[in-house]
Amino acid sequence: MPVSKKTKTQDLDFQMQFYEGIIRENPGFAEALIALGEIYTKKGQYEKGLKVDRRLLELRPDNPIVHYNLACSLSLLGDITGSFKAIKRAVELGYDDFGFMTNDPDLSNLRRDKRFLQFYEKAKKDPSRVPDAKRTG
Repeated sequence: MPVSKKTKTQDLDFQMQFYEGIIRENPGFAEALIALGEIYTKKGQYEKGLKVDRRLLELRPDNPIVHYNLACSLSLLGDITGSFKAIKRAVELGYDDFGFMTNDPDLSNLRRDKRFLQFYEKAKKDPSRVPDAKRTG
């Protein structure tokens, strides 16, 4: 029997409260923050998701997935320049799942930007040629 939309929403609400409680007790628990950020995004609470992503960036500044998720949150909120910088940094740090990047609905706003399209083509061909995100922009 398929799970109803109401049941899914209640499950997400339960998980959100659970992880928020964990974070209150242990604000630096990165795995709980990652899970909470995903829940916020699923619920359409993009500002809260962005806040979590920025906290994770403090905890794991060199993690490509953290930068990728930051790019997603910024794209969802319409900050295309910020999203572009974050995705460039993610690739610079080793993110290379270009197939996922081209299908991730969270990046749909970013994918419409010509800077991203040019960057994507160059990075897909040779990720080692990606310019340093700190120097470009």
